[in-house]
Amino acid sequence: MAISPILIQVAQVLVVLFVAPLLHGFILKFEERIRRGQGPSIFQPYRDLLKLLRKEIVVPESASWVFWVAPVVAFTTMLLVPMLIPVLTNYPLPLSNMGDILGGGLVLTLGSFAILLAGLDSGQPFGGMGSSRAVMLTILAEPTLILIFVGITFLDHSMLPFVANHVLVRNLATYWSPAHLFLVFGFFILLTVETDRLPIHSSIHYEIYMIDEARILEYSGPLLAVLKWSTWMKQFILYTIFLNVFFFPWGLSTSGSLPSLALALGFIILKYGVVAVAMSIVDTIQSRLRFYRYQEPLALSFLFAIVALIANQI
Repeated sequence: MAISPILIQVAQVLVVLFVAPLLHGFILKFEERIRRGQGPSIFQPYRDLLKLLRKEIVVPESASWVFWVAPVVAFTTMLLVPMLIPVLTNYPLPLSNMGDILGGGLVLTLGSFAILLAGLDSGQPFGGMGSSRAVMLTILAEPTLILIFVGITFLDHSMLPFVANHVLVRNLATYWSPAHLFLVFGFFILLTVETDRLPIHSSIHYEIYMIDEARILEYSGPLLAVLKWSTWMKQFILYTIFLNVFFFPWGLSTSGSLPSLALALGFIILKYGVVAVAMSIVDTIQSRLRFYRYQEPLALSFLFAIVALIANQI
């Protein structure tokens, strides 16, 4: 028996909301295993969120209303994107026509922009440093992301992510075409940057390494919990786009029945775990890059996107 599409759409949002911390916990655990450490439990992010939600909020005296609004904007945008992309099903749901794949990318960028403004608004040196470094990464990362999304729309002649999923599933010639493979390679490199797995990032509070951590260093309590949660959801959403629209479009529910949705959820845990392992290996086994070399992998990703566009026209 098929479940109501509205309920499935709500389920997609809830999967992103509650499974995203688990994905982050698994990555941290696996990275420590690579370093031959014990590592925290994969459920530690949930404990961290509960601890932060119970703490007091401390706000810098120099902060304005932007400091309060930014976490809400970042969190809300991450709840909107799951309505537009295939998370559990390979067919459109009632609100999935609100925006196309470029619109989803714009919403993701809006959330990141809100966090960037929050780092500047705090008036503290670490916040400004983190935001300026993030902007330097964004200069190459965001245009490349747009080019990759444009490339997939040229390949399937549609701007809807569900159509891209269907084209790749039903047409293996398109899947193995040079244009598509270059898009996959470019997106994988970009994924290391957008999910903080490029070896110039660091989750530890060392000034020389801090980028994303520096932007939210002045936050505390529930506001910090909301920001961290939104970052983990962004990571989950990018994994979803990479897997279900580009790299592995199989394993989604086609009927909307409860067993098929449960199977799709199982595929999520399996597929995302494999990509998380690959990301952890990339971040851990490579030598840490100096910050000024950030343009090298991003330039390669940009080149892959350009070559994919050219290959699609040949």
